[in-house]
Amino acid sequence: MKFFIDTANLDQITEAQDLGILDGVTTNPSLMAKEGITGDDAVNVHYKTICGIVDNNVSAEVIGTSFNEIIREGELLAALNPKIVVKVPMIKDGIKAIKHFSSKGIKTNCTLIFSAGQALLAAKAGASYVSPFLGRLDDISTDGIALIKEIRLIFDNYNYPTEILAASIRGPLHIVACAMAGADAITAPLHAITALLKHPITESGLATFLADYEKAGTRRDIIAVTS
Repeated sequence: MKFFIDTANLDQITEAQDLGILDGVTTNPSLMAKEGITGDDAVNVHYKTICGIVDNNVSAEVIGTSFNEIIREGELLAALNPKIVVKVPMIKDGIKAIKHFSSKGIKTNCTLIFSAGQALLAAKAGASYVSPFLGRLDDISTDGIALIKEIRLIFDNYNYPTEILAASIRGPLHIVACAMAGADAITAPLHAITALLKHPITESGLATFLADYEKAGTRRDIIAVTS
């Protein structure tokens, strides 16, 4: 399963990249604004900077909602760097735009997916990724993981190459559940990803090991000198 980080913060992106598990980045105008990045020129420069940090897959979101606006913005974004994936909203003109982009070899991420039917339309149009929003479904007492399973079944039935990119991840349990449900990728805040590192028994076991090591009277600096 691919791991994307959902942010525009360069320090967090770098930390995730250094961890050795990062496959890409998703961001949007709201996340850009949180970092004080505003205006088309500044946003485009920031996208280029992100592309310089990660190996691939930087989702860059269009603002327009009409077909012509989406095409214009998407082509400009795609021209910034080959790593750019144009993020397009799940609307009628968005689906039309995805079909256009796919015919031009431009990768797309259809965002704001809340039903299997929406995911099916996006896959049929040639989307590279669909992004079902799990956390927002959970917020209205709907099972987001069940949606992942439905989309997985449909895509497998018809051999759609579109990848399921689970979004609106709230914590590490979401990530594990997505992996079990067959999501191809998740995008999550850094804290949700690094939370996977932690378990109280691991921490207590390590503490016990280090304490026993010290009791044995062997010091690391002596080992380093004599080894």
